[in-house]
Amino acid sequence: MNKKILALLILPFLALGCAALEPIEVREQTYGKGVPVITQSFASKQMRPGDTWKVYLNATDPDGDMKNIFCAIEQPGIGTYPASFTRIKEANRKELSGYIYLNTVGIQGLNWVNITLTVQVQDKAGHFSQPAVLPLTFNWRSKQEAPPLGIFQEKELGPIMILLRTITDGDSMKDWD
Repeated sequence: MNKKILALLILPFLALGCAALEPIEVREQTYGKGVPVITQSFASKQMRPGDTWKVYLNATDPDGDMKNIFCAIEQPGIGTYPASFTRIKEANRKELSGYIYLNTVGIQGLNWVNITLTVQVQDKAGHFSQPAVLPLTFNWRSKQEAPPLGIFQEKELGPIMILLRTITDGDSMKDWD
């Protein structure tokens, strides 16, 4: 089996940890049945290549056990990148407000590239929030839009650990070895 495909299949199990081997009913007895909810999200739909994209989130979990922020990026011509996850700090496990960020500094050839980011919050029981889907177009002439005032905290929650690529000579992710 292709190493990349195997890694994509194994990643969710590693992120869930050994508790994922237990049935959901057992995990719900320990952590509760509440499902995390992304109550609000915002990200500029355009920005200059080389800038850092801030993706703002407000999320809650009735059980107070949010664990990870999962991110996936899809890019036409490239495909879907391997998932990234950011651990949620103990103080933010019941409620969080702030931003995750994608750094594009030093990546050449992004002008007019479109990507779609899908974000979900996972709790310790293994429940996932409904996804927030956020599109982005890179454009040298655009400026990143600020979030609406008073809705999100200006607090860093962590990075989106995905390194974007550009298509050169017909490359795509399926050609990676």
